[in-house]
Amino acid sequence: MKRILFSVIIIAAILMTACGTTQPTQAVVPTTAQAASNAPVEISFSMWGAPEELAVWKQIVSDFEAANPNIKVNVEVSDWDSYWDKLKTQLAAGTPPDVFAMDAPLFLDYQSRGVLANLQPYLDKNPDMLKDVYPQTLEAYQTPDGYYGLPRDFQTIVLFYNKDMFDKAGLAYPTADWTWDDVRAASKKLTLDTNGDGKIDQYGFVFDQWDMEPGWSEALWSYGGDIISSDHTKTLVGETKAREAWQMLYNMVFVDKSSPDNNTISQYGGDLFQAGVAAMMPMGHWAVPGYNTAGFKYDAAPMPKGPAGPATSVNSAGFVIAKDSKNPDAAFEFVKYALSPAGQTRLAELGFAIPVLKSIAESPAFLEQKGSTLNQKVFLDSLAFSHMKPVFKGYDEWASVVGDGMGAVWRGEADLNKTLDEIVPQADAVLEKNK
Repeated sequence: MKRILFSVIIIAAILMTACGTTQPTQAVVPTTAQAASNAPVEISFSMWGAPEELAVWKQIVSDFEAANPNIKVNVEVSDWDSYWDKLKTQLAAGTPPDVFAMDAPLFLDYQSRGVLANLQPYLDKNPDMLKDVYPQTLEAYQTPDGYYGLPRDFQTIVLFYNKDMFDKAGLAYPTADWTWDDVRAASKKLTLDTNGDGKIDQYGFVFDQWDMEPGWSEALWSYGGDIISSDHTKTLVGETKAREAWQMLYNMVFVDKSSPDNNTISQYGGDLFQAGVAAMMPMGHWAVPGYNTAGFKYDAAPMPKGPAGPATSVNSAGFVIAKDSKNPDAAFEFVKYALSPAGQTRLAELGFAIPVLKSIAESPAFLEQKGSTLNQKVFLDSLAFSHMKPVFKGYDEWASVVGDGMGAVWRGEADLNKTLDEIVPQADAVLEKNK
């Protein structure tokens, strides 16, 4: 869900070394020996996240161990970059965590190389386990021969806005009826030189110019464009409708100057909304804990409508179990607990993401979080017009071609349409290589 920095080529080499074959993964059939034994077993669970997340997951682990005294879970949380680096090393050495977190767009790069266990035999023995899960969150992990992963939580992108800035400007807050034209008009009024030195120090709108998830994918979809063909063979970000959305965003940056260029964003080195520099920003729920400590009043509205209507993205973090796990039954018991009402209620307390169980996401555990006046329901309502963030082999390399290629445009160094003409065939070459 953040920019992914490791190379898919390196992944391919390492994972092929780890599994020794690219043949389809064999299902892990639940055994009865482990279940029949009361001998204690230990499993490892690895994920990325902040220290606050580690505290919550340790509580979930403690709850699980109390209910399953014969299973001990060793949990480890790393920052985003360190997590993936360490995981590559563990897979190459044949010592992966029993359970580890997965970002949905990367799922097929791992599943297709045979390092994940097929969870379908376990799900067949627990037929009601997924009945309460939002179907949009399951789609990424399903393959023709079953599920090789399950969603843990999910994110929809919404439009965060700084209420203090809107109040000071005398502007009405964004609503579900807002269009991109409304966002653009408000952004102009919210862009200020507060020091009178000729330098803009408050922008009306900012978006992630590299990653499709918090900003530009929503614009392309709402204009009737798309990201990639359904068969994952053709890059569509340069098609006519998509270009109209790109042009709208480009105009906000370089014509209106109500949204910062990449050079300005780099100077701040972080989230401009949280820094109190931007009045509006498309973002996911993972940013909420930081926004709660930012020192200003804020809320969120649905993403604005384009000519084709409203659109947002939905993405998830999930669980996978290593094919080489020595205790797959115990590993699945932990996954099952984390997806239970008890586990998902604890997860809601974290505040970083949205539970995948409808009954928990639509309960006070998520909707009435302590210490927050944020309209949590907007994240759930946005599912009605959501598009799944694309999941396909070669995602990271493809995303780098597009994100890095567009970087020159957002720095003001390259022509928009010429750049799109150049990066689309490069991105298509990545898709062809990963067919």
